[in-house]
Amino acid sequence: MSPLPSAPLTIPAEAVRRRSLAPLAPLRDLAPSELQARSGTLELAFDWPRDPEDPRELSEIPELRIWSLRADALCPWLPLLLERSGGQLTRHVAMLLPHSFSRSEGIRFAPEALELWITHRLFLLDGWGRSQGLSCRGNLEQMAAVLGFELDGSFWDGLD
Repeated sequence: MSPLPSAPLTIPAEAVRRRSLAPLAPLRDLAPSELQARSGTLELAFDWPRDPEDPRELSEIPELRIWSLRADALCPWLPLLLERSGGQLTRHVAMLLPHSFSRSEGIRFAPEALELWITHRLFLLDGWGRSQGLSCRGNLEQMAAVLGFELDGSFWDGLD
């Protein structure tokens, strides 16, 4: 595998303002098999100036949402790479989908939006993996489970 920093990948404020995906260039240059090998390991850190009194979550900041939407569109494999147990994947999806947030319950996605997004992403990444000779289904199922989406055993039927 190509060397990548083990620390979070920083997304500078200027990249966000310009909607530049240059910080993702080291990942975009990787072969699909190398991307798959990094499943669940990527952490993104937004270096975004915030007033200490600003109560918003990162997913409520329009500039970060726009950057994330562009990154998701042009790097559709990004959710597969994002760290799962610490909230990176959930935060990324919150940048893309309608949701609410409460201090006691955390992020609550609009169920229909989450179902459409995750189903679309599963089909997209399964097809991408298969076109590269890779089997991603186990990682995709883990990704879906982190978001509270349980796949029925027949989900993959007919897709081979």
